[in-house]
Amino acid sequence: MREKGIVSPARREDERHFETTLRPRRLAEFTGQAKVKEILAIAIEAARQRGEAMDHVLLCGPPGLGKTTLAGIISNELGVGFEQTSGPILQKKLDLTGILSNIRPRQVFFIDEIHRLLPDVEEMLYAALEDFRVDILIGTGPGARTHALPIPRFTAIGATTRQGLISAPLRGRFGLVLRLDHYDVSELTEIVRRSARLLEVEVDEEGAREIARRSRGTPRIANRLLRRVRDYAQVRADGRITYEVASTALDLLEVDRFGLDEMDQKIMLTVLDKYGGGPVGLNTIAASIDEEPDTIEEVYEPYLIQLGFLDRTPRGRVATLRAFEYFGVTPRSRGGLQSTLF
Repeated sequence: MREKGIVSPARREDERHFETTLRPRRLAEFTGQAKVKEILAIAIEAARQRGEAMDHVLLCGPPGLGKTTLAGIISNELGVGFEQTSGPILQKKLDLTGILSNIRPRQVFFIDEIHRLLPDVEEMLYAALEDFRVDILIGTGPGARTHALPIPRFTAIGATTRQGLISAPLRGRFGLVLRLDHYDVSELTEIVRRSARLLEVEVDEEGAREIARRSRGTPRIANRLLRRVRDYAQVRADGRITYEVASTALDLLEVDRFGLDEMDQKIMLTVLDKYGGGPVGLNTIAASIDEEPDTIEEVYEPYLIQLGFLDRTPRGRVATLRAFEYFGVTPRSRGGLQSTLF
């Protein structure tokens, strides 16, 4: 579930603090992403045994799946320091130089939204990742010269929601490129129950499962929904989260049984009703619902495709028969729609 309207800085800080409290700090506590965990466990143990910095890691996947959490876990498991920044913050080479010149041996340096690095900052990062040096320009004009400042070997961890925007030279400098996928309901149920224990909220199996089922396969959303359901249980029930309490609270929040919110439904009804199921272009959908094409493609579409409601084709977006049935729209029998759907 995404918040509607403008969120105040105090509210954002409160949400960040809430998420931080619930984050696991060890790999054994991290639920889901079994293949990613196994690869990281081997790499971490190998680096520990050799007493070396671990290979650089690039974590890819939709928002809210645990990329930042995994970066912190890697730092904790290695027993080293943790430095965090993000692509949009590094506006000048000097910003990156200041961080890299203070890097400690084997330290973890985490760059969120690494796909948003400016080109000149990214080029400077190449030497740091591959040769463990920072190139500093001394002087100006004809007498200027470059001085290579060696830095200790460290572990860079990049996180991105858009792997396709990362240049090949940058991607090639990461020893491990790992993709995080959406979680299934059983994994999210376990996450909800763990979070409920940390929040000292009583939740039964069916209550936790109902929250998980409406969480769009995303732990961050599951934890936020748990927080809202906890409030409802405290005020309108006896404080205990059961299936009935969770279901009523989530219905009140207008989160449907697949976790679809208002914008998801706008997208699907635009494709289904206005354009007869498609094919329809991304820019046309964006103009119809007054939303940015990038936001639709990055935030909303992956989950709708995962649910089997939407397909991407060379001609545009196409709704599936399952989407027509779920939203109660009758398919039109014009053009190539029937052959596309059936």
